[in-house]
Amino acid sequence: MRYAMIMAGGAGTRLWPMSREARPKQLLPIITRAGRKRPASLLEIAAERVEGLVPQERRYICTGESFRAAIRRDLPDFDDAHILGEPMGRDTVNAVGFAAAVFQKLHKDATFVVLTADHLIEPRDVFQDRVELAFRLVETDPTRLVTFAIKPTHPATGFGYVERGTEITGVTRADGKPFPRGLAYKVERFVEKPDLPRAQAYVESGHFGWNSGMFVFNAGTFMDCLKRFKPESHEGLLKIQAAWGTPDQKAVIDRVYPTLPRISVDYAVMEPASREHRVCTVATDVKWLDVGSWPSYGETLEPDNDGNRVGGFIRTIAVDSRNNLVVGDDGPTGEHRGAGAAHTIALLGVRDMIVVHTADATLIMPRDKAEQLKKLHGLVGDDLK
Repeated sequence: MRYAMIMAGGAGTRLWPMSREARPKQLLPIITRAGRKRPASLLEIAAERVEGLVPQERRYICTGESFRAAIRRDLPDFDDAHILGEPMGRDTVNAVGFAAAVFQKLHKDATFVVLTADHLIEPRDVFQDRVELAFRLVETDPTRLVTFAIKPTHPATGFGYVERGTEITGVTRADGKPFPRGLAYKVERFVEKPDLPRAQAYVESGHFGWNSGMFVFNAGTFMDCLKRFKPESHEGLLKIQAAWGTPDQKAVIDRVYPTLPRISVDYAVMEPASREHRVCTVATDVKWLDVGSWPSYGETLEPDNDGNRVGGFIRTIAVDSRNNLVVGDDGPTGEHRGAGAAHTIALLGVRDMIVVHTADATLIMPRDKAEQLKKLHGLVGDDLK
């Protein structure tokens, strides 16, 4: 039985001041798409990505409990039973384990895809075909742990890398037709955020892909991995599993979940499992954009003749200015108040700058300082977080 879980946690501090604790980046309607009357949030786009892969009644979102009301409002197809609310974030291994524990209780042979809520992936049909391959890999051998490796376009140092090993052949679709060759491989190793020389060598070798943070697992297999590699998480999640669907469900989650050790799924499960040659990867040749910073968000916008990009609701005037990003949201609740009331940002002789304006804060920084925004966020007052 197939299930899907979208991970929608995280604070998105590198998209401050628009992303806040009360409304993080995955819930912000900032992605403009052709043919759509209004901007969409990253979570909305991620939910659409699952359509056709898994029936609606088996799609779930794992997110902070405090975001439940906002998700119910923006994505009404997800009722309370299909939102896995974390009382506090305990990193990705526990988010995935939460889903595995629930799905295993719902169906003893559950297989599930883990998707993210902060990526743009195109074209959707190619991506869905790769997910179908990953499902088939696990359904034919439930001991497999499958990740998706994105074909790198440049030597990024902010992503993890997956090294492909031996090719896996003979996997067929449900109708018996084979998948194309050159897509499924055993994983040789994971490398977390290499320096630039190593990243360049990895890209040039042609044997590495970016670690996408998306997976397909058999729920029982993942729980067994937790029992072996992270027994503290396994013990707590078994308690949550036993209480799921009972009157004690919320009380047990609130009591147990904050005690789970905080660690990523890559470190806790995927790396030790890869040393046992149990991890596979699907080469995923799609356009993949991790919208985790203002420069990456800028890539979703069309530049003008001078390379300036404007997003959100803001009036921008630029003279002798190039390669800037201006993002605005002048409404008190994150909504445009009308063209006549829009705030104006005027640029004169400015190069390679990022300007983000909201009702209560304005950020101005050089583009090459974007990765240091977390430091600045740590200094702002609690009323601006």
